[in-house]
Amino acid sequence: MSIAIGAVRPFTSPAPNHAMVRCCTIPQSARLGKKRLIGYQDTLAQRYTNPEMGRLGKKWMHYQGIKNWEGLLDPLDDNLRGEILRYGKFVEAAYTAFEFDPSSLSYAKCRFTRQSLLNQTGLSNSGYRLTKNLHATSGIQLPRWIEKVPSWVSNRSSWIGYVAVCQDKEEITRLGRRDIVIAYRGTATCLEWLENLRATLTPLNVGSGPMVENGFLSLYTSKTATCPSLQEMVREEITRLLQSYGDEPISLTITGHSLGAALATLTAYDITTTLKRSPLVTVMSFGGPRVGNRNFRQQLEKKGSRILRIVNSNDPITKVPGFVIDDDDVVDKKALHVAGLPSWIQKRVEDTQWVYAEVGKELRLSCGNSPYLTGPTMNIAACHELDTYLHLVNGFVSSTCPFRATAERMLGTHRREKTRV
Repeated sequence: MSIAIGAVRPFTSPAPNHAMVRCCTIPQSARLGKKRLIGYQDTLAQRYTNPEMGRLGKKWMHYQGIKNWEGLLDPLDDNLRGEILRYGKFVEAAYTAFEFDPSSLSYAKCRFTRQSLLNQTGLSNSGYRLTKNLHATSGIQLPRWIEKVPSWVSNRSSWIGYVAVCQDKEEITRLGRRDIVIAYRGTATCLEWLENLRATLTPLNVGSGPMVENGFLSLYTSKTATCPSLQEMVREEITRLLQSYGDEPISLTITGHSLGAALATLTAYDITTTLKRSPLVTVMSFGGPRVGNRNFRQQLEKKGSRILRIVNSNDPITKVPGFVIDDDDVVDKKALHVAGLPSWIQKRVEDTQWVYAEVGKELRLSCGNSPYLTGPTMNIAACHELDTYLHLVNGFVSSTCPFRATAERMLGTHRREKTRV
């Protein structure tokens, strides 16, 4: 599933294609400066200046997917749009806080203190407090000679994200409950890239039916003598927070992009199957690859995890690893069979290590619906970027009006050193 990608060049916005967006009018000005998606920034800002906007109250479970977002996706409900963008900001903060520079002494660590991270990454008004930093460890055993290469090549454990809890009374009132967030970034280190290549399915437990991608499970469960596994850190912190807040209404929202989306899905499974007391667990997944087999999906559904997969049709990462024989939607129960394969062959290959199953409910978007995402610079890397996903969420209206007037796209005023997958 890994793709060798260099630096992404800035691009200029083409003239809007009004025919493409039919009933939607695209504004002429798109001067976004360093803020990558001013449209969704404005959407979030309005929440803090207008307390009635986005007030979920007693309907909060509906927006967290208790009914699989029935009636909220097409057309996209504005409150749900705001919540998706809000959780996307938590993922963006995980990227911003990560030290990508291999020459830095802090490489693969968090650039900010636990107390300052949310402030430093633009979430000072979020109403949340960061309670735990999270690290993922690769289980790949490197040969001895690898010790001679720079540490940034062989670094086993890396900062992957954080846990934050809503503590602002006004925000808790708006949300209708106290919300706990787990946010994960995407792939960044060499060993994480190697783990992505371990794409065969492996059992979650000896002799059990649920199977998941080998590399994702390795990053979730591996540990060192000095660093606990991501699984251990998450279990300990979520257990502590649930005990701290007693019987008040609580939600757990796990969000991530790419590799982070896969880890979010694994985390949801782990929490709902191991903790004795589990709140409503919701996953907001951006550009995530496939994670597990059909049995894994069935167990997720049985334990009550709610997963909303935000998918860009132009993003190849969402189509790997392996292949899908049937793609049973949680609600619609529609089957999609591999074209040209006889049924007896399909039955046999279902038990192989390459047959995956999509999970949860899908919000499918497309770069082709945005007049700002065209031209030669819209390559695989750009289609997969978190910025692109948030732009598409901000712009999507419905299947009949795929892009709204107020959504704008960055003009490329700064260069990124790498694409984060």
